[in-house]
Amino acid sequence: MTSNKLLSVSSLKKSFGGLQAVNVDSLEFSENEITSLIGPNGAGKTTFFDLLTKFQNPDQGNIFFEGENVTSFQSYKLARLGMTRTFQLTRVFEKMSVLENMQFSGSSVKNESISRSLIKGKSLNNFEKELEIEVDRILELLNLSHMKYSYARELSGGQKKLLELGRALIRKPKLLLLDEPLAGVNPKLAEEILDIIKNLSIEGINIIMVEHNINAVMKISERVVVMAEGKIIADGEPEAIRNNENVIEAYLGKVNE
Repeated sequence: MTSNKLLSVSSLKKSFGGLQAVNVDSLEFSENEITSLIGPNGAGKTTFFDLLTKFQNPDQGNIFFEGENVTSFQSYKLARLGMTRTFQLTRVFEKMSVLENMQFSGSSVKNESISRSLIKGKSLNNFEKELEIEVDRILELLNLSHMKYSYARELSGGQKKLLELGRALIRKPKLLLLDEPLAGVNPKLAEEILDIIKNLSIEGINIIMVEHNINAVMKISERVVVMAEGKIIADGEPEAIRNNENVIEAYLGKVNE
């Protein structure tokens, strides 16, 4: 029997001074599902994402991606393996155009030194053509084609979220980690982003999403993992999570009337 385990962690811990931000004994994420990670403010969700993608180093524990121990890998190497992420606060290049933002992210997919690029000019040219086609495809998917030549600073907050998503997608990820993709986005655009996320899942991209919009989480997720005080307190299908007493006490009860 083949395993569909994509990402797993064991004994993953991270502390800041006397505060233990993450303390996860064991957690696995499978292929072909949209998983949401929820919890109250300060639960450790973003820190957990940072550990998974190596924007922070764990105090102890191991991270496995497709069966390989990647605990010591740097973030750029994880991205090349197929694990990419977006951030709660967008990190687009404000003084570059939408097209240039996409090209910059896409060029890092092909790990070429300058000297080798000069020697392999023809193949590089082919790559640039393929990259341009892929940029246009993703901008069309994200409804950003009309902003292709605009500076990123001219985009609305929601459009910057979409651009950051596009910069992640151009890397052709197997696993996409989304940190609050709906934060600060108007309801209409939020619905569009949810549709995009569902379509990405249908296309075979695995999704793990941190999100505070509980209605959106329950609508789109196949699995919900709940954190509180750095620990996993619940893990299951949306309806089971909605009715879990520990979750209601730790989080959902604070936002429901």
